[in-house]
Amino acid sequence: MTATIDKHTKEIVTVGRRKRASARVRIKPGTGQFVVNGRPLEDYLQRETLVQMARQPLEATNTLDRFDIRARCDGGGLTGQAGALRLGVARALVKENVNFQSILRGAGLLTRDAREVERKKYGRPGARKRFQFSKR
Repeated sequence: MTATIDKHTKEIVTVGRRKRASARVRIKPGTGQFVVNGRPLEDYLQRETLVQMARQPLEATNTLDRFDIRARCDGGGLTGQAGALRLGVARALVKENVNFQSILRGAGLLTRDAREVERKKYGRPGARKRFQFSKR
């Protein structure tokens, strides 16, 4: 896990990835402000389930209003970006307090979800799908 501390802003900087999305997360002690790509988390992710997904590490460690989080997301769709945010925030919290590692590991929040979309193969309509077979 590569988490660094920014020399100038004293923020913990981590990276989370999911599918084709990546999130660069910066965390520092504060009031609980969560900003993604310059917009509040709720405005950016739009769906309540995705907002809950991104906040999961904070809820698991009871630190919802203790840290200010700024994140930069790119690639993939909203679901992938929410998953990337979740991993990035979890990694940053572990860097902040090592005692959080057992809580987050137990909740499965420190494991990178390695599932990717399988590529489409030539001569087929999709990755695995075949054209209809006709014997005669």
